[in-house]
Amino acid sequence: MGFEASGSFEVTAFEPVETEEREGASFGRVRITKAFTGGLSGTGEVRMLSVGGTSGEPASYVAVEQVTGELDGRKGSFVLQHAAWDTTGVTIRVVPGTGAGELTGITGEFRLAVDESGTHTYVLAYELG
Repeated sequence: MGFEASGSFEVTAFEPVETEEREGASFGRVRITKAFTGGLSGTGEVRMLSVGGTSGEPASYVAVEQVTGELDGRKGSFVLQHAAWDTTGVTIRVVPGTGAGELTGITGEFRLAVDESGTHTYVLAYELG
């Protein structure tokens, strides 16, 4: 990747939309809002679908997130696609073709981490095409 931006983000809203208990699984649909600071500053609006075991095992989820703001001085927006399964991994990538404004043509991978205090940090490795 050609560029890298890093910083932190805070979840500013977590709104459960729908939950459904089934035999062996609990399904959920959630809206999440985030505030990014650092190399990426702006907001994220997430639509997430999740599933977890009824006894509380780690959840798997898929989500799409519209990110709007400024990335290393370039204003615009793009969409991230999330896919995660239990505690073994998460993949978050920029959806090709979703870049707008000065971020048109963006591709890349978004990595996140959460430390012991609950602080969320990110690294976005990206290219502008």
